[in-house]
Amino acid sequence: MKARWEAAGRPLLVDDVPKVMGIVNVTPDSFSDGGRWYGVDAAVEHALKLVEDGADILDVGGESTRPGSEVVPAEEEIRRVVPVIERLAAAVSVPISIDTMKAEVAREAVRAGACILNDVSGLRDEAMAAVAVDSGAAVVVMHMQGTPQTMQDDPRYDDVVEDVLAYLAGRVAWCEAAGIPRSRIAVDPGIGFGKTYEHNLALLRNLDRFGTLDCAVLLGVSRKGTLKTMTGRGMDQRLTSSVVCSLAGCTLGAGVVRVHDVGPMVDAIKVWGLVRGWKGTDDV
Repeated sequence: MKARWEAAGRPLLVDDVPKVMGIVNVTPDSFSDGGRWYGVDAAVEHALKLVEDGADILDVGGESTRPGSEVVPAEEEIRRVVPVIERLAAAVSVPISIDTMKAEVAREAVRAGACILNDVSGLRDEAMAAVAVDSGAAVVVMHMQGTPQTMQDDPRYDDVVEDVLAYLAGRVAWCEAAGIPRSRIAVDPGIGFGKTYEHNLALLRNLDRFGTLDCAVLLGVSRKGTLKTMTGRGMDQRLTSSVVCSLAGCTLGAGVVRVHDVGPMVDAIKVWGLVRGWKGTDDV
C-alpha cells in the first residue's frame, strides 16, 4: 500500500494503483512541446483530452523550468494559468495542480480551483507553506540543485541518493513544522533538475528508498534528456521510453507519475497492475 496523499480531505491516493498526472504547459518555451498548448483555449482543449484519456490529475504550469529557462514575472504567470484553471475547475472533477515556485501564483491558482501545489524548488518561497495551510492544498516537494538557470552547470553530490533523500527529509520536516501534515505531502527526487545522467540513473534505480519518508512519491521522467541518453531518440520519439521508465518507477513505489502522454501510461499501469495484482486495478 502506497503512502496516503490528500488535499483538503480529498483523497488523491486511495489504493495501490499509481495515479497519472497529465502535463498542461501553458508556456511558449517548454522543452517538450515548445508552446504547442500556449493560450487558454488550446490549453483547456488539451487538458480535456488528457482527462478523456484517463488522467487522474491535471498539472497546469505557466513557467518553463527547462535548463536555462528565463524567469517569468508572477503577474504574467498568473495571466497564463488562472483562466485555464478556472475553466477546467468548472468542467472536470479531477484534481488540478499548479506547477509554480511562486506563492502569489499558487494563491491565485487555489482561488481559481487548484488543490495541489507542485513546487520544483521545494517550497524555497516560504510563503508557499502559508498558501497550503490556509487552503488545505496538497504539496509536491521536489529536489533541485540550484535554479533552472544554473542547475545543469556542474551538478555534484557526495552520494546523490543519500543527498537527495536527506534534503527531502529535511523539507518534509520543515513542511510539517509549518503546519502541513505529512498526509498532504508528496516528494519528487527531481529527475533532470541539477543532475547528470549518472545521477538520474542512480535515483531511478533507488526510487524505493524515498518511500522511507512515509510520503507519496511522485516521479517525473517523461520525455526528459536522460531518456535520450538511454535510447538515442529525439524528443518526438520518447513515448516508449517515457512509459517504460515511468512504469519501472511505479514498481519501485512511485504513487504518481507526471507524464505528457496520458493514454499510453494509463494503459500500461492497468495492464501491469493486473499482472502484479495491485489492489484497485480492476477499478481503473
